[in-house]
Amino acid sequence: MHWEVIRSNPSWRKKYPRFETVLIQNTGEDDQMKGKVIGRVIRSLSFIHNSVWYPCALVQWFFPKGDVPDPLTGMWVVEPETFEGGDNRTIGLIHLDCIIRACHLVAVYDDTPLPQDFPFYYSLDPFRAFYVNKYRDYHSHECI
Repeated sequence: MHWEVIRSNPSWRKKYPRFETVLIQNTGEDDQMKGKVIGRVIRSLSFIHNSVWYPCALVQWFFPKGDVPDPLTGMWVVEPETFEGGDNRTIGLIHLDCIIRACHLVAVYDDTPLPQDFPFYYSLDPFRAFYVNKYRDYHSHECI
């Protein structure tokens, strides 16, 4: 049995937002990333329907960029899903049972340097692509 804390807080320690990313079991037909996608947990919520309690998470979606991992790093590259022709990211509501574990994304950098005062809590917003860090720990390596 394994238990993790997945944070979704707009004001972590009354200073900055903290929205963690998770590995989600995909019910689609594709075989990319062993049938998994990435979500950034924006809110945790629950509701009751027909006397059944449903614990859920509101997530921003990140989908694999290609059919195979990056040949240089061996890590999958994901991109945030956006509405057509815009910068607004798509969101979805998922049941907590679909979450496999927390995961770590590393930005794919280009030649543009980051400013020295770049806030760390903003790192999932300005970049266009991310590596899914499967080398974070043994369990990440086995899942992805």
